[in-house]
Amino acid sequence: MGQAVSAYGSGVHARRWAALAGALLLGACQTVVPRGPAPPPPVEQPVARPAPTPEPVFDADIPRDTERHRVALMVPLSGGNAGVGQSIANATQLALLDTQSREVRITNYDTAPGAAAAARRAIADGAQLILGPLLADDVRAVAPVARAAGVSVISFSNDVSVAGNGAYLMGYAPGQSIARIVEFSRGRGITTFGALVPNGLYGERASTAFLRSVEGAGGQVASLQTYGRQPGGLAQATARLNARAPYGAVMIADGGNAAAAAAPLVKRGAGAATRLLGTELWNSEAGVAAKPQLNGAWFASVSDTFYRQYATKYRARFGASPYRLSSLGYDAVLLTVRIGRDWPIGTTFPESRLRDAGGFSGIDGAFRFGRDNAAERALEVQEIRGGTTVVISPAPAGFGR
Repeated sequence: MGQAVSAYGSGVHARRWAALAGALLLGACQTVVPRGPAPPPPVEQPVARPAPTPEPVFDADIPRDTERHRVALMVPLSGGNAGVGQSIANATQLALLDTQSREVRITNYDTAPGAAAAARRAIADGAQLILGPLLADDVRAVAPVARAAGVSVISFSNDVSVAGNGAYLMGYAPGQSIARIVEFSRGRGITTFGALVPNGLYGERASTAFLRSVEGAGGQVASLQTYGRQPGGLAQATARLNARAPYGAVMIADGGNAAAAAAPLVKRGAGAATRLLGTELWNSEAGVAAKPQLNGAWFASVSDTFYRQYATKYRARFGASPYRLSSLGYDAVLLTVRIGRDWPIGTTFPESRLRDAGGFSGIDGAFRFGRDNAAERALEVQEIRGGTTVVISPAPAGFGR
């Protein structure tokens, strides 16, 4: 059963945050790394039931709207990924309150029992736009169902292979993070690169992005070593990497724990001056900056400037820290509200507006959808320094027209 969340709600705090939300708007995965504990269930807002009308009703419990756009949020609300899914759902509720939009109603659908079935239910309930799903396999299941009904999908996945055919991706693509950090490193005089990359789909895509980025930046990849998750796999790959030392920088395309385990081995074999590089995965992990082995390392990610303010507001409302990926839900609502200003009630979602040249912005900074339907993001470069992260190259404020 879908859970309807209305856009109503006000108060002094909401009005103050609305000013920030408005300022964030520009004109015009699959790897999921949860951050923080699972939040409590969302605070349900009262939903006013309209008087009976002769119009057809899609669901006995969810009346058809005539004054608001019906939007379906499709995330896992049960099972192993319920924590991050619930956090995204909470974030969308918070965004509705902050923007004080009266034109959008969001109804939650659990994808864990079956994403395709959830999509059919949402469309039968009258959904005109789908936000989600989170996982790439779920996007593959939902996209054809939505396409057949003429409903656009704005997913939270970062797997570019599922983009297209009416499905758009808001997730943080590793290729963009890698390209940004390589370009920055070349600008700092680094010419020779090495890499440690895990086996698997993420590693394959990271390897391709790394090789292309270094070549495009005019650098040289002296060695790229892959490793499995079996005991000793990372250490063996690092030994092979060190055999080709020295390097100006070594990328560890893995999470913070693996990077911290490999860092002293790299430094011991390739030299203490070797710069360690990370990917967007590091920004999704709590405590990565506190790992002393990574002190001085660089990585590129979406900006955390507005996220910190959002996290404070989230904790005050829900009593727990948000998952880092929940900001995707918040920003998807900002995008929907922005387009909704020129989207007549009861009509098909104007998919072409997702191509607005100036792009959009939100908690995670500026982004726009490219020809591949994946979000191109303005990324910053951070350095891990003394137990915290410091921005050493700010993200661009937006995109040129």
